[in-house]
Amino acid sequence: MQLLFFSSAFCDPCIQTRAVLDQASKLVPSLKIAELDVAAHGDEAERAGIRSTPTVIVLDADGAEVFRAEGAPSLDQVLVALAKAV
Repeated sequence: MQLLFFSSAFCDPCIQTRAVLDQASKLVPSLKIAELDVAAHGDEAERAGIRSTPTVIVLDADGAEVFRAEGAPSLDQVLVALAKAV
């Protein structure tokens, strides 16, 4: 499972999202988080259909999207999404 976190430098909700994802990674040590700044990774953001930051996408082992949150997700939302990805 993989989690993609699309962020931007001047995004206050991105700070909240980083804190939530940090908590999630402590609870799920196997979690791989890739943070992609939309300014530096515009092609990836466009391919993923990113319209705002933060956007969090959880992918299952086959690379299929099982969850997408636009805006800061709660820890519960992230954990439920990770469970669906297993």
